[in-house]
Amino acid sequence: MNASAEPSASETDRTADRGRAQSSVVGVALLLGATVVALGVLTASVGTLVDGQAARTDADRVAADFEDALRPVETTGHRVGEVRFADGHLSTVERDLQLLVDGRVVRTVEVGGLVYERGDHRVASVAGAVVRERGESERAVVEPPIFGSTENDVLVVGAAKLNASGQTAGGTHASVRLVTNVSHDRTTLPADEYAVAVETESPAAFEQVFAERDATVSRRDVDGDGTPSVVATFTGDRRAYLVVHDMRLEVGDG
Repeated sequence: MNASAEPSASETDRTADRGRAQSSVVGVALLLGATVVALGVLTASVGTLVDGQAARTDADRVAADFEDALRPVETTGHRVGEVRFADGHLSTVERDLQLLVDGRVVRTVEVGGLVYERGDHRVASVAGAVVRERGESERAVVEPPIFGSTENDVLVVGAAKLNASGQTAGGTHASVRLVTNVSHDRTTLPADEYAVAVETESPAAFEQVFAERDATVSRRDVDGDGTPSVVATFTGDRRAYLVVHDMRLEVGDG
């Protein structure tokens, strides 16, 4: 019988070398794949970070521009302002301010609102206030001109009425003109216990402001349209002054 030939030492070494070479190739391929994945994740993270920073910068700029361009209490007559942002969308929305007595609406002012949005950043001008919003975080950059005094039992309700509807602007590297022509009208109301309801999609910011002004605060969808109103009740009978600041806003290209 012929015995099977056993591999020589040199053949065994060559086989081992081939195995090590194949393992090295596989290892390099896996390493390259992991590196590519890691670079992709890093690039996406950097892109998200940069975009988030740009959105925050835009929102900060828009809030400052709103504050400068929309001055309903201080302005009488024409005023021209500019809102600038690198990306995003600006639009007018329907909002109401209402005065209530015993839960019953006694006065309604269609104040409207101007809203800027980019990603999860949002800036809104409603009822004379300017609100910054990001996700669940809300704060009033400019507080609404609504004040109650217990010393002389007075409630002053400034209702900044944009008087604009269906106007939009936006895109990239946008410059938007805000033109207003402001007039004022004051109505004196008899003494009673009044509540002020401001319709807004940023209720937490208004709740904080009114709570700091010693009002009792709640939420209610007063007109049933799905947008909540922050209801601030100023306890005790007070003579109320409703001052409507009619702004007659026009939104146009810069």
